[in-house]
Amino acid sequence: MVERNVITWTAMVSGMARAELDRESLSLFRQMRRAVDANSATYSSSLLACAGSLAAREGQQIHGLVVKAGFETDLHVESGLMDVYSKCGLMEDALRVFRSRQDPDEVFLTVILGGFAQNGLEEKAFELFAEMVGTGIVMDANMVSAVLGAFGASAPFALGKQIHALVIKKCFGGNTYVCNGLINMYSKCGELEESVKVFDGMPRKNTISWNSIIAAFARHGHGSEVFRLFESLKADGAKPTDVTFLSLLHGCSHVGSAKGLEILNSMSSQYGIHPRVEHYACVVDMLGRSGLLDDAKAFIEDGPFKDNPLLWQALMGACSFHENSEVGKYAAEKLLLLAPDCTAAYVLLSKIFSSEGRWNDRARIMKRMRELGLRKDTGKSWIELQKEVRSFAIRTSHRDSAGVNNMMLQFSAASSDQEDPVQSNAS
Repeated sequence: MVERNVITWTAMVSGMARAELDRESLSLFRQMRRAVDANSATYSSSLLACAGSLAAREGQQIHGLVVKAGFETDLHVESGLMDVYSKCGLMEDALRVFRSRQDPDEVFLTVILGGFAQNGLEEKAFELFAEMVGTGIVMDANMVSAVLGAFGASAPFALGKQIHALVIKKCFGGNTYVCNGLINMYSKCGELEESVKVFDGMPRKNTISWNSIIAAFARHGHGSEVFRLFESLKADGAKPTDVTFLSLLHGCSHVGSAKGLEILNSMSSQYGIHPRVEHYACVVDMLGRSGLLDDAKAFIEDGPFKDNPLLWQALMGACSFHENSEVGKYAAEKLLLLAPDCTAAYVLLSKIFSSEGRWNDRARIMKRMRELGLRKDTGKSWIELQKEVRSFAIRTSHRDSAGVNNMMLQFSAASSDQEDPVQSNAS
């Protein structure tokens, strides 16, 4: 073109971003700024490229340009900024953009809720959702789907049921994406039967629906049902995706099926899907659960992802379960070479050295952990009480610790005062 104006430049920047050529899009955006002034559509497109390439620094720079150009109140630009910050894990910045909006609408809320869900900040998502419902904002199906995506195993089940009631009240039950969210929510909260009810009642099912119900059964260890649903998926005309095969392999891990290797090989040969490292990790986990630790080790070393720490961590976990110190030590040492800050590897090595009486080696490992500032992840238990999830960890404080300890003492005292039930029944 002899002449290029803001529209032609923006069309190219936008086209590159939508084609997921993110770096090329940002390069064109830099060239454009030397030729013409950008408009709000240009900034939105460049932010899409930043989100696609996880370019946090470039996103912050464009944020500065947006403010200087006076587009900071543009709805599409602000949504783009929140998307960039969310995908780059900068949720404080994303929330700051959200709060700067005087009248956030359902699109704004959907973006920020999705960001909290992606970054594992489910409590923040629930708090913000409840806050927005309290302000009277109009709920739409996308917003409900976004908050359902934040549910994990420790999420408040009472809130999930309330959201389901809202779905019924707002007549969102026919929305496929909302139903998919309900299936995942119920299965993660341990209510598999409710997941099945939602799935069976769906007027239309897509591939995500099938993936969700297959994942639900895999999550609950029903391996045979997983394969039955896979056959139903194909009979329904839906196409399996890489996520489908993750659930199938996850189901194999739970039942210890040797069928996992066959499924892995069929992905590329029958369905044209290239397995990812997560698929290989599922096979390692499957072999490890079956006690085939040497086979799992050979599978990693002969495969395309032998330098990925995820596989060695899966093998290491299996070795810990089966108390195989030889393969476990080998896996832990491999893992430390690939991921020196992996706490689990240090913990397993220290246990192995303790079991072998190698106290100097154990002391060396623990010292190395302290030098790196690493700490063992603390296990937690939780209980839902009065619509609130209370989490507890050993040797840590909780705001209700005194009450919990007092209750336990009363329970212990009451138990010791009771008669022996065997003797009572006999008398």
